[in-house]
Amino acid sequence: MSDLITPDLVTLDEDLGTDKSTVIAHLARGVVAAGRATSYEDLYADAMGRESKTATGVPGGIAIPHCRSAAVTRPTLAMARIRPAVDWGAKDGPADIVFFIAAPEGADQEHLQLLAKLARSLIRKDFTASLRAATSPVQIVELVDGALGLGPAPESAGSAGGSGGAAAAGTATGATAVGSNADSRDGGQAGGTGDGGHGADAPASAGGTGATHTDTSRSRHLVAVTACPTGIAHTYMAADSLAAAAAERGVDLQVETQGSAKSTPLDPSVIRNAEAVIFAVDVDVRDKGRFAGKPLISGPVKRGIDEPGVMIDEALNAVNDPNARRVSGGGGGGEENEGGSGSGGEGFGGQLKRALLTGVSYMIPFVAGGGLLIALGFLLGGYELALSVDDVANGDRMLDGTSILNPPPEGVIPYLGAVFWKIGSLSMGFLVPALAGYIAYALADRPGIAPGFTAGAVAVFMDAGFIGGIIGGLLAGYAARWIGGWNVPSWMRGLMPVVIIPLLASIIASGLMMLVLGGPIAALTLGLNDWLTGLTGVAAIGLGIILGLMMGSDLGGPINKVAYAFAVAGLGEGSFENQVPWEIMAAVMAAGMVPPLGMAFASTVLAKNQFSMALRENGKAAWLLGAAFISEGAIPFAASDFFRVIPSTMLGGAVAGAICLGTGVTSQAPHGGIFVFFAIGNLLMFIVAILAGAAVTGFVYVALKRYVKPRKKAEEPAIA
Repeated sequence: MSDLITPDLVTLDEDLGTDKSTVIAHLARGVVAAGRATSYEDLYADAMGRESKTATGVPGGIAIPHCRSAAVTRPTLAMARIRPAVDWGAKDGPADIVFFIAAPEGADQEHLQLLAKLARSLIRKDFTASLRAATSPVQIVELVDGALGLGPAPESAGSAGGSGGAAAAGTATGATAVGSNADSRDGGQAGGTGDGGHGADAPASAGGTGATHTDTSRSRHLVAVTACPTGIAHTYMAADSLAAAAAERGVDLQVETQGSAKSTPLDPSVIRNAEAVIFAVDVDVRDKGRFAGKPLISGPVKRGIDEPGVMIDEALNAVNDPNARRVSGGGGGGEENEGGSGSGGEGFGGQLKRALLTGVSYMIPFVAGGGLLIALGFLLGGYELALSVDDVANGDRMLDGTSILNPPPEGVIPYLGAVFWKIGSLSMGFLVPALAGYIAYALADRPGIAPGFTAGAVAVFMDAGFIGGIIGGLLAGYAARWIGGWNVPSWMRGLMPVVIIPLLASIIASGLMMLVLGGPIAALTLGLNDWLTGLTGVAAIGLGIILGLMMGSDLGGPINKVAYAFAVAGLGEGSFENQVPWEIMAAVMAAGMVPPLGMAFASTVLAKNQFSMALRENGKAAWLLGAAFISEGAIPFAASDFFRVIPSTMLGGAVAGAICLGTGVTSQAPHGGIFVFFAIGNLLMFIVAILAGAAVTGFVYVALKRYVKPRKKAEEPAIA
């Protein structure tokens, strides 16, 4: 039997009041009385805090309040069948069956998977019908254990239209979610008889039922991501609801569940073949950049449970809508934030690239906010602020004992400039620790964050710069991941992610940085800075050409991101004495703006009659996307004519990069395009570089379109 629920945690047919708070209070008291939590007040507060984020009522008269709480000592289920029913926010009315899921802060994967599996069972009509028909707490416990696959289910468990075995094992109709890590698929429709033999991570589609599978070569292909703040219940219920709705429509849908149970990322080939993506989430999607350019339908995770069919239909309609919202990769920076230690079968090189890009993407807000604040400081304070920056910003006069109500003698505007400069410089101080911390996070999930930040701080202390941050983050991430794989006693599992892993990984990574690697890396960083500072003339132009070619090569893909990451990672090393990192950033941003602007120029100005109506509409949108430094605005053109678009965008990017580095254009902002004009040095040449690059891209593409025939697909071999 499961140790998650016992008969004394079950309440049947009692009046627990007319408000969900009184029901949660009753269930929380029961958990504490059973010795499975230490504080009723803390558990109740955590449960109500989670309830305030998203309503936990789901269709079918079910409510699943749940939380993680430091007060909980053992993963626990408490259940109540209540009379009268209480409103929990579901569209179809109040709930009469309530499952309260209480998980410890450091719950192990096995229990999290069981809790998730129960949540998925609650959207099965046969299971909920059995819960309503049960006559004793013991029967409820047996039904739950049967649904979790931990014991035989009573005959009544299958009375709603399927066999008892099907209900107990949670076999699916083929509506499955990748990355659920449940022991079997339990998201099918009532009475389904799927094979149930897929492993927890076996990718499968929502395209069929049982032994009869949809011909996916002819069906529509979609992908989805589901995630909720706690990652225990709604994440998995939304996945199964979407998959069931897709199966009804003959759509091949594969879902990535980013919940508390270990998540397995979707296969890149599945994402590549998908026509659109659905995000049913209440939190940020991890590694969002993987879906860049795909038509997007997004909404809260509860909508994936309440309106799965509507979301599927909207995604299908978005496929042919040129104005549909699309996933943005952030102009090279992306929004990739892959968490989780699982690599999903990727090789070491792919894992390393993912970790580095994740670190850079999480670092960007510090750089963006800090850089723009510094630029605003100089805008308000003027050149004098730059000359006396140490005196002003360190509080010797303007920031010491002053306020907006008591400004210094220099006046309010210079004072605000000094304030912005100081806030920006403090933000920039997090650059290397954030880079290291989130590199480690990408490799080892949350236990890697603290040792990664610590290793990054050591890199700053050792003057090892962003190279030291990268190496420190990798050391911390791999150390935390290795320690997390240790087989430890059950009593120690709760301590691993919050105490043992951060402690030991910090000792390993920061110790190596402090004692062995910091000095050599600092020397290497100094040499690299000296080399970049010494670049002039042809050498600088050559670097600009290389960076421009990379930015125009794959429109937000890996090559583009490598160039962007190089520029962003070095941005914090820039100063008025060493402006080369700022010049590199300007070259990369200008070159990244060129592809969408060049294709917009070609499709809406130069040769409108050579483009389809859909591409002309994309061209109109590409003007704004390019101006905002979103390289992915050119993806629709590349998708339809790759072998003529990419050479054109590469040439245009090379021109823009060469002009920027050749004329000393600088940018203290890592993103924003023309909209961060106040952070651009030599703005006129920045604009000239972008216009020149866009013109080259447009003219070259139109020439190629007129005089170079597209490559033809190889003819199919004749069948004898």
